[in-house]
Amino acid sequence: MVVSYEQWIKPKIVYNALELLDKEIKSHKTRIKNVHLCFSTDPFMFKQEEIISLTLRIIEKLNADGIICSTLTKGIMPDLIMKVRGLLQENIFGITLVSLNEEFRKYYEPFAATSEDRIAALRRLHDNGLKTWVSIEPYPPPSIIEQDIMEILEAVSFVNKIVFGRWNYNSSVSKYKNLREHYNKLSAQVIRFCKKNNIILHIKEGTLYNN
Repeated sequence: MVVSYEQWIKPKIVYNALELLDKEIKSHKTRIKNVHLCFSTDPFMFKQEEIISLTLRIIEKLNADGIICSTLTKGIMPDLIMKVRGLLQENIFGITLVSLNEEFRKYYEPFAATSEDRIAALRRLHDNGLKTWVSIEPYPPPSIIEQDIMEILEAVSFVNKIVFGRWNYNSSVSKYKNLREHYNKLSAQVIRFCKKNNIILHIKEGTLYNN
């Protein structure tokens, strides 16, 4: 049981994860289309080598049984991904990126890698033939930060897929008067950009408002 913020932010390894995975694969292999790592934690948690190593072993084990993996991180994608035995080309590796502003990162993502380092690591995987994606979610409204989404899109124009979604988490959203028009305009920009660059796009439900 977590009793303090300090305890909550401390990473904790599930040391029998590989044994548990063996049981799950054996029981459910025929029904598994793919495995995502992971919305409830970070598979490549920044500066957590033990977690990164375990994730690579999990990917190797899943791929060995023909199970495709997708990943999402605010850390740095390790080049060791490319050395995973039997790595499936259908895997897709992603980063979360909602701002290029370092002050924003320090305040909202204090334990994450810089946007520059995240993008550079993702680019290396792309340049070595791996599929890549970026989650631009939750994208903050101007009441939190004024920025040009095109700068983010241009920075990740090499990826195979983009997911775009609105900010939902606090009163800063409701305080912004032109919220519907704002996210509709942003969605239109993302749609045009992805069409131009042949990038697969998924806009999260609730982001694009109907008139």
